[in-house]
Amino acid sequence: MAGKYKKLSHVVYKCDYHIVWTPKYRFRVLFGEVKVLVENDIRMLCEWKGVEVIELNVQIDHVHIVCSIPPKVSVSELLGTLKGKLAIKVFKTYPKLKQKPYWGNHFWSRGYFVTTVGVDEEIIRRYVKYQEGEDKKEETQTRDFDLFSPPSGS
Repeated sequence: MAGKYKKLSHVVYKCDYHIVWTPKYRFRVLFGEVKVLVENDIRMLCEWKGVEVIELNVQIDHVHIVCSIPPKVSVSELLGTLKGKLAIKVFKTYPKLKQKPYWGNHFWSRGYFVTTVGVDEEIIRRYVKYQEGEDKKEETQTRDFDLFSPPSGS
């Protein structure tokens, strides 16, 4: 579910992205069996990479995904994996797509669009601005416990 923080052994994170990419020349080939293959393989590859698919929409000439990517996986690494593995599978399954009028060995366009999806910017700004005050309060409370004083009777 979008909006929830996730935990790994040494990190708490919320790294949600909206990513869009297209077939080369924006050819309208993502329909029928090709669409089903692309949808299924995106889900499988994301699971393999530890990426949660929040929303996925394969249109006839582009793919939209909203996903949560763990910090150890970069967006470019994920897209390289998705686009590379999907291209190989699509060409193996549908060899006609390798022939003219299509594109030879390149199924996807080189680039992609990505934007972060997350907490409202104003909320983050307030958090950062007032965090120092919160840290000082916590420090004062910790000092009250006298953690670094010798135990009484020593």
